[in-house]
Amino acid sequence: MKKYSKKNFAILLISTLVILSGVYLIAADHIDAPAVTGKGSDITDVYAFQSPANSSNMVFVVNVQGLLAPSATAAATFDPEVMVEINIDNSATKDNVEDLVIQATFENGKVQVYGPVAPLQTGLNSTLVTTGNIVEATVSPYKGTLSMGEKNGIKVFAGPRDDPFFFDLDAYKAIIGGTSTKFNNPGNDTFKGTNVLSLVVEVPKSMLGTGSVNIWATSNRRK
Repeated sequence: MKKYSKKNFAILLISTLVILSGVYLIAADHIDAPAVTGKGSDITDVYAFQSPANSSNMVFVVNVQGLLAPSATAAATFDPEVMVEINIDNSATKDNVEDLVIQATFENGKVQVYGPVAPLQTGLNSTLVTTGNIVEATVSPYKGTLSMGEKNGIKVFAGPRDDPFFFDLDAYKAIIGGTSTKFNNPGNDTFKGTNVLSLVVEVPKSMLGTGSVNIWATSNRRK
C-alpha cells in the first residue's frame, strides 16, 4: 500500500449542500513560505460547485503550483511523489473527520483518480485506496489538446490553466500598511497572466451521501 503524509492544507474548510443548486465556494492561498510556494504540494485554490451541465453532479477543483509564468508553464508537471486528496465529511455531526476521500496520483503523464471511497485512515496520514472507482486521464499539455477521463459517471481533467483567482495584492498591502482604507473598483488583478496546475473531478452527488458535507483538500507526500 502507498502511504502518504499530509503536507499542505487548503486554507479554508468549505461547507456546502450537495442537494441544493447554485453552490459555488472557494478557498485560496497563493503565497506561502519560499520552501512551499510553487512546489508540487502547494495548494493555491479549492473550488466546489454544482456542475453547470448536470445538476445531479458536483465539481471539485484543486489547483497547485501557483504563480506560474507562461514561460515556465510548459515545463511544469504534477509531482509523482504527491497525492492530492479531496476530503469529504458527510456525517450528521459534522465532526470535520473525512468519511469519504477522492485521491489523485500522477505518474508518466497520467492522472489516476480513486474514489469517492471511505479512507483506510484519517488525520495527518493517508493510504491510497485502490478499490472502487478508478478513472485515468492523460495530463493535458500547455496550449495543447484537452484530455478528459470518464468512467462510471465520474469525469477527470488535469493540466495547466489560467489562474482564476482575482486579488488586488497591492491594495491589500496598502490597507494593511495604513496608507489606504479600501479596495478600488475594479482593482488590479495581481495574478493576471499566471497559471496553475488544475485537478478537476466531477462526481454524481449520489456518491457523496445526502444532506450537507464539509469539504477540504490536502496534498500528501509519499513516505
